[in-house]
Amino acid sequence: MNFLRGRYSLAVAIGAIFGALSRFYVTEFAKSVFGKDFGFYGTFFINVSGCLVIAYILTLAVESIRIISPELRLMTTTGFCGAYTTFSTYGLESRNFLDKGDITVLLIYFVGSAIAGMIGIQIGVLLARSSVQRS
Repeated sequence: MNFLRGRYSLAVAIGAIFGALSRFYVTEFAKSVFGKDFGFYGTFFINVSGCLVIAYILTLAVESIRIISPELRLMTTTGFCGAYTTFSTYGLESRNFLDKGDITVLLIYFVGSAIAGMIGIQIGVLLARSSVQRS
């Protein structure tokens, strides 16, 4: 039961603090740039960039491209990305578009987030794999 060790929990907690704050600031920035009714642009960016970051870190770790300690991996993936990404908000905002009858924005946002998220995953994997030459 290694996950119960204090340093793993602390690593997740530290990452979560930075993930939650980053999410808050990105959302507020999007609202300030695009208007309060367009905060979903921030959610969209968060979801895509979160996919990129988690794919990058896990590809580095799993494919042994870089040695990443379990604490750092937990801090960045479970902690930071877990608090930073906003899939539940994505679902709620999608439902709000549906409730308003704004089907066009719903489809663009819902499908666009999924496609762009997958593109973010692929870019993260490619960046991780190309960041170091293998021997």
